[in-house]
Order: sequence, then C-alpha cells, then structure tokens
Amino acid sequence: MMHLITGGSGSGKSAYAEQQVMEAGEKKRIYVATMMPYGEEGKMRVKRHREMRKEKQFETLECYTGLEAVTIPQGSAVLLECVSNLTANEMYDPSGAGEDTVRSVVRGILNLKRQADPLIVVTNEVFSDGITYDDSTMQYLHYLGEINQQLAAHAERVTEVVYGIPVALA
Repeated sequence: MMHLITGGSGSGKSAYAEQQVMEAGEKKRIYVATMMPYGEEGKMRVKRHREMRKEKQFETLECYTGLEAVTIPQGSAVLLECVSNLTANEMYDPSGAGEDTVRSVVRGILNLKRQADPLIVVTNEVFSDGITYDDSTMQYLHYLGEINQQLAAHAERVTEVVYGIPVALA
C-alpha cells in the first residue's frame, strides 16, 4: 500500500507521515532520506533528524539518487522523504538521471512499493506561487508535477496536509 502525502512548507506533512508509519504496527521502520547534506548546517540538520527518528525506531537509509537499485526487507514500513529533493538530485547531480529524471524517480518509488508495506511518500506542493522562474527551475517544476501525478495514480491513498490538518484527496 502506497500513501502519497503532499503539502506546503511547514504544513505538518512530515509529522503526519511519521505518524502513518507508527500506526503500521510493530514492523521494521525505514526512513529513506533524500536530502543531500550541504555544509555544516545541512550536516547538523541530518544529525538532529536522525536522533529524532531513532526514538521512533527508524533505521535511516540515505539515498540521493538511484532509488531503483535499493533493496529493503520485505514488508517493512517505509517513509520516503522527500520526492522534491530526490527529483532535484536526479536532475542536477552528476550521478543522477538527468533528462530521464521522471522515469527514474517513478520507477525507484514503485520499486520500494513492491517491497514495503506500507510505503509512505512525502512530496511538496510548490506550484501555487504563480511565479515564472528561470528555464532550469521551470523544468524542475514540470518534472516534479509529472512525478506527483504518476505517483498519485499508483497510490492507494493521497492526502494533502493543510495547516496540520490531513485532507484526504483519494
């Protein structure tokens, strides 16, 4: 079962996603982290988040690109956070998929879906500001939008978190 969770920055989607994993019962809990830690601030943020998740018995798996090759214990409760970082990594990192980003990200997440139960996927709602950006950023937004649509089509549940309130979309 895949549950796609979206929302704006600071909406409470991460806390809601973690709660969904906790409610999956006594299973192995895996947190697939996609944020590349840049600089000291990034490293400290990762360290802080690892400590917070340790209390909830999450095992952290850092995966910045190449999600298609990831193997996890069958039936684990998995939280992937987040699709927007993974998309940027695949687009811009030299080890990433480049122009094949959409296919690579979707295949990678479907690879996890075949192994996990449940798979909780966090993405971001970044499309409402109405601003026109440079070509590279517009391509990123296009890819992320396409990925989010494909993931929603494969998900059994889709939820948007608005001001800490989960709103079921599907």
